Amino acid sequence: METGADAGARGLSGPTAAPMTTILYQHSSSLQHEMPPGHPERPDRIRAIHHALSTEDFADLDRQAAPEASLEALTLAHPAEWVDAIVASAPAAGMMQVDADTIMSPGTLEAARRGVGGAMAAVDAVFAKEADNAFVATRPPGHHAEKTQAMGFCFFNTAAIAARHAQRRHGAERVAIMDFDVHHGNGTQDIFWDDASVLYASTHEMPLYPGTGHLSERGVHDTIVNAPLPADSDGAAFRAAMEARILPRIDAFKPDLIVISAGFDAHDRDPLSSLRLLEPDFAWATARLMDLADRHAAGRLISVLEGGYDLRGLSSSVAAHVATLMGRNALAATA
Repeated sequence: METGADAGARGLSGPTAAPMTTILYQHSSSLQHEMPPGHPERPDRIRAIHHALSTEDFADLDRQAAPEASLEALTLAHPAEWVDAIVASAPAAGMMQVDADTIMSPGTLEAARRGVGGAMAAVDAVFAKEADNAFVATRPPGHHAEKTQAMGFCFFNTAAIAARHAQRRHGAERVAIMDFDVHHGNGTQDIFWDDASVLYASTHEMPLYPGTGHLSERGVHDTIVNAPLPADSDGAAFRAAMEARILPRIDAFKPDLIVISAGFDAHDRDPLSSLRLLEPDFAWATARLMDLADRHAAGRLISVLEGGYDLRGLSSSVAAHVATLMGRNALAATA
């Protein structure tokens, strides 16, 4: 049941302010990153998102092709030698297993580079005031990719590279990354563990893969903020954790840009987790982060797709997320 405060939150119900300008970055290469039959991180995820965003509610969404990031851009978060090793590993045919559940096909490298390129373009767009915010709907995801380790379906850490790009290209002094994927973003935490200029905050189920994300993991400069949730936690528990631990820390950090690692596998339907979030919870979190971006970052916010493996839950949650970014009634968009 929504509370009165929930009903008044941006994008949830009632009259809204002027529509936001939102760019959707996507690319057909996301469909060419192939997986073995039965793998949850499959091309149908992108097809489901495309279908959800093809309705009249999203007719005026600005859709742009994600550019391909240069190999040099990947070194914003990963050593050049490691990037070279991943590139050299890309198969010309068939599939190559990187770890137990991370697999490269001939289309993987371009897909991953397009995801990074889309996130960098999104950063450029919000700093140039070409858009209020942006959503990058590409795969593979990125938040498990550590400095020198591809894992958990991830190769390059898209959110981390976007944050570094904002700092290098646009002079952002502080960037906040909020990760509401059900799995802890060990890669993003690894990259920014000793960096005072980037705040990494995460809600996630625990215990669950990859086993990191304890409350005690705070980083060298206390800029790592974890809010683990036990199995079967619902939207009320998620919102309480956000209100108690995450939102106040982002507010106090006063970021020049907010990056969302937008995983939707905390949805009640998702097969890889046991949290019970629903579409209004993702819309609520999006709206609260937009409020903080308005307060500190001139509205600058970008979102990059991470997990979400039940196609129905993924598509409806993305619709709620994007509708909120656009300043629309998120619940109407998912009805």
